[in-house]
This record gives sequence, C-alpha cells and structure tokens, in this order.
Amino acid sequence: MEKDLGNYRKSYDKGSLLEQSINKDPFDLFQLWFNEVDTHFQDTETNAMTLSTIGNDGFPKSRVVLLKKFSSAGFVFYTNYESEKARALADTPQCCLSFHWEGAERQVIIKGVADKIDPLQSDAYFLSRPKGSQLGAWASKQSTVIDNRAVLDTQLESLENEYKIKPLKRPEFWGGYIVKPVEIEFWQGRANRLHDRIRFKLSANNSWDMDRLSP
Repeated sequence: MEKDLGNYRKSYDKGSLLEQSINKDPFDLFQLWFNEVDTHFQDTETNAMTLSTIGNDGFPKSRVVLLKKFSSAGFVFYTNYESEKARALADTPQCCLSFHWEGAERQVIIKGVADKIDPLQSDAYFLSRPKGSQLGAWASKQSTVIDNRAVLDTQLESLENEYKIKPLKRPEFWGGYIVKPVEIEFWQGRANRLHDRIRFKLSANNSWDMDRLSP
C-alpha cells in the first residue's frame, strides 16, 4: 500500500507571535492561548496534550492525555501509577508535553521533569470524578495484556455491584503527576512556512530567557 501526500497543502494565516506584543512570562502566555482556544474553538478538546516519555526499552513513546490543572508550578495530569508511562517516568522523569490546537494554527511544546503530586490532591481529584470514571480506574490494570474486552466488562460489572451504594476511595496505584517545565516553546503558524517560534528557557536563577527560533 502506498499513498503520496506530497500535494497536501495548507496556508497558515490566522495569527502572529511577535515579541513586542506578548507577556514575558510563559505561564501567562499559555493561559492566554488556552483561554482563546477554549473560547473560540469549542469543538476542540483544549486540554488534550501529547505526553512523550522514554520507555524502559529505550524507545520514545507518545500518547494523548488530558491536562487537569496548570499554574506557575507546572502542568498536572492523572494516570495509573503502574502503567507503561508511569514506569517510564519512574526511570526517566524527563518528558515532553505538546498541545496542537489546529483551529488556531498553534502548538505549545513543553520540556520538563515529572513528579508525583501530593496524595491528598490526587484523593480530591479522584472524588470529583464521575462514578463511572472512578470504577474504571479500579477496573483497568493499565498497559497489561488481557484476553479480550469481556475481561474489562466483567470486572466493571463486578465493581458496579460491589459499590452500588458505598463510595470508592482512590486506589493507591492511581494518581497525579506534575510536569515542572524547563523549556516552553510557542508556535504560531504563518504564511510560506515561516512560522513564529518563541522559546522560553528556565535559567539558573529561575527566571525565563526568551528567544526567537528560526522555523
């Protein structure tokens, strides 16, 4: 099978990213962009981001996860602590997050170091989830091989019966990570593939240095 995609073309012309018009704090710029996409592109799952890790087999792997909180401290997501991604982060906490907001012709690429958040924060978030999502966290031994879909359905049904009335607690094998950034790059599509790329790098004194990168 072969398909030539050489004729796929798109012109980027929805915005610009110029040093004189942006805040010099990358978190403020991220919040501005996030809010603009969330407001004007409502079909977009704005908090969907690609998490890239280095696996124990030496290969990089990327998957889409959901951002659940961000602040000047970093970017928070939740997962199974026994999953493939968690095992990768345990050995190599350096990782990358990337947001692709197609409608706005924007990307944000974040290099950082992941660490588990306080268990109490994970407890609070777990209890805020719908009951079905809570049960799903218990039902799935994430990244392990199973025989078929029926294994999950049977486990979920068993848990639904067991916890029909009584509340669930967060499983110890499930919780949050915070990615503390060391570099944040903002990418705005421009005409003729001459895109705007503004990079913030964390300096030794914990301030942010800003550079423009050639596209």
